[in-house]
Amino acid sequence: MKQTDFVHQPIMAVAEKDVVTLKKDFTVQQALDDIRSRRLGERIVYFYVVDDDGKLVGVLPTRRLLTAPLDKRLSEVMLNEVITLPHSATVLDAFEMFSVHRLLALPVVDEQGRIVGVVDIGLFTDEMFDIAKREQLQEVFELIGFRISQVREASPVRAFRFRFPWMLATISSGTICALLAGAYEVTLSKSLVLAFFLTLVLGLGESVSMQSMTVTIQTLRSMQPTLRWYITSFFREAIISLLLGIACGSSVGLIVWLWRREGLAAVSIGTSIMLSLFAACCLGLSVPTALHALKLDLKVAAGPITLALADICTVLLYFSIAALLL
Repeated sequence: MKQTDFVHQPIMAVAEKDVVTLKKDFTVQQALDDIRSRRLGERIVYFYVVDDDGKLVGVLPTRRLLTAPLDKRLSEVMLNEVITLPHSATVLDAFEMFSVHRLLALPVVDEQGRIVGVVDIGLFTDEMFDIAKREQLQEVFELIGFRISQVREASPVRAFRFRFPWMLATISSGTICALLAGAYEVTLSKSLVLAFFLTLVLGLGESVSMQSMTVTIQTLRSMQPTLRWYITSFFREAIISLLLGIACGSSVGLIVWLWRREGLAAVSIGTSIMLSLFAACCLGLSVPTALHALKLDLKVAAGPITLALADICTVLLYFSIAALLL
């Protein structure tokens, strides 16, 4: 089975269907007698309490059951808050639930709240977690422009054909950035410190654009984007980018001033960082969304395209602001 097929298969494919349930009006003694009369597995860590209609109403950890007074009813000793998985969930959803809630088992319920299965943490072996890690590794490679499956067994020439087109995006953006920098030779000659911090500013823009792009791609995997969603996400990214830009721009601007005592250069570099991070966040949101709307492979194409556009915008803003202030 392919890795993607495994993590996206229904949870009921791996859930234990033979679930031990107890009636909520049982006393602890009646519950223990009922349990002894059944043939139970070895890894029962929770007992699930149901009402007369079979609806899940509580959970009873084994230790809590064994230490409760025998005449108490289960409705008095059970835990009313139950973390459940819908029967329509996937294996990946279960991974996330176990990670967040740190439980040893999770009940699976249908639309009416009736328990239809249990997923034990023991089912998720080391091999399964390795699959999840390989999924993440696959996504990392896709973000830089190619699939592992395309190049793992490919000949050198075939691997070159898969990888080189995306390198052209980097070459193109680098060439454009070089031409832009050349157009601002006079500005550079006025303040050499601009050259010292260009790499830093480019690195900040690329980092922020990749962060925003990764979040956007993860969101687009589970929903169909709408104009309302895009506008809401845009304003959210704008606020985040402005906060990041103010913090990073102020920090770098202060460093420039303390080191070189060039006030205008410090203001220029700080302001360009703020605006370039804003542009990078917007690109990280907009590029994957546009590729998704065009029904293109956004995971493979978004990384190179986003980075290329982020670099060009960063250099253009960096030198334009410097030319204006210096």
